[in-house]
Amino acid sequence: VQLQASGGGLVQVGGSLRLSCAASGNIFSINHMGWYRQAPGKQRELVATITSGGSTNYAGSVRGRFTISRDNAKNTVYLQMNSLKPEDTAVYYCNIDGVVSQSGTLLLPDYWGQGTQVTVSS
Repeated sequence: VQLQASGGGLVQVGGSLRLSCAASGNIFSINHMGWYRQAPGKQRELVATITSGGSTNYAGSVRGRFTISRDNAKNTVYLQMNSLKPEDTAVYYCNIDGVVSQSGTLLLPDYWGQGTQVTVSS
């Protein structure tokens, strides 16, 4: 299983970006998909997650500004980021777990994408 993230970049305060992360490989279904971020000198933190049924969870710092969504047919998760702030600057990582293979096997452990840089300039 591989994850390919894209969509990061440099944006001004108040701007928007949309991140995408596509999972490929021996996948039948994915339970949880999510985004995490890590700023310089800080620990990686949860940004948002979404289940296969569409239930979402957000960090308090992004609620109301970021929207997570997924396309199950494409095994892709998205993160729409609006009203960006300098404190949103970080490397963003996608994560998936609860992956079931085509043969019905639950794959362990979870999987991480390579990270995409988001920089918000003031």
